Amino acid sequence: MADLFAWLISFFLVIGIIGIILFQLMCLADLEYDYINPYDSASRVNKAVLPEFIAQGILCLLHLTTGHWVMFLLCLPFAYYNVTIYTRRQHFVDVTEIFNQLPWEKKVRLFKLGYLVIFLALTIFLMIWSIVDE
Repeated sequence: MADLFAWLISFFLVIGIIGIILFQLMCLADLEYDYINPYDSASRVNKAVLPEFIAQGILCLLHLTTGHWVMFLLCLPFAYYNVTIYTRRQHFVDVTEIFNQLPWEKKVRLFKLGYLVIFLALTIFLMIWSIVDE
């Protein structure tokens, strides 16, 4: 039962991270189509960056502590990328350079979204597998 509980927490964490990334993509798309000014868009994206990093770290630690080694190893590159850009202080979107960085920032978030969708599919599969196994 504890294994199922860990998979449910993992499922909701991945859904939350996907929601945060979709919010960031919507803000960047609004900026691209000139529905919002650069300052508001950058401040909204920057407010969502640290919760995304924290949730990803919690997800990685959850898989480490519960002994789901394959999922931990799949989660590790994403967490390493987050730690790397955080330590280099490149995790925030600059208001003055947001139009120059817009295509790159959208590509990064789309890559994260694709990665997390695959991760979500694996989480659902393994959650169902643990239900059937019990």
